[in-house]
Amino acid sequence: MKSFLVAISLIGLTGSSLLVGGCGGGKKPSSDPDVAAPQAIEHHHHPPHGGTPVVLGNELYHLELVRDAAAGKLQAFVLDGEMENFVRCSPATFEVTATVASEKRPLVFRAIADPATGEKVGDTALFEAQAEWLKTISRFDGVLTSLAIQGSTFANVSFNFPSGNDRD
Repeated sequence: MKSFLVAISLIGLTGSSLLVGGCGGGKKPSSDPDVAAPQAIEHHHHPPHGGTPVVLGNELYHLELVRDAAAGKLQAFVLDGEMENFVRCSPATFEVTATVASEKRPLVFRAIADPATGEKVGDTALFEAQAEWLKTISRFDGVLTSLAIQGSTFANVSFNFPSGNDRD
């Protein structure tokens, strides 16, 4: 019986050694220039509508801004930190101050109801602003004045359209 327990212990030790060795435990980085160093994982967000990403907070939420030049309209979708899911919020409106050629132009975004998704004013992830100048102006600097989303308020958030402010 004693030899059986010794054999089991040796098998366990051998297995543990292989696991530690196999995981690179104790290995030093290679000084060989032909061996590539591990790369940092890049963190990217992809706006689902191909729009402009605007980060809110420390990537707590995003706005995605999508321009419809023909209609003179700018849509704002409220999304989660990964830009994967819509986030409904309660404001009926919010404002962005756009600066075009040193001139400040307000954009008032209004909540959009969508019976197909059950969204309504006061519980929606989609807002729209309408302005004649959006038909011809495709670039501007903007500042989100203030927007409350699920208990967090974001104020004075600067961005460029169409570049955004998401530097990932």
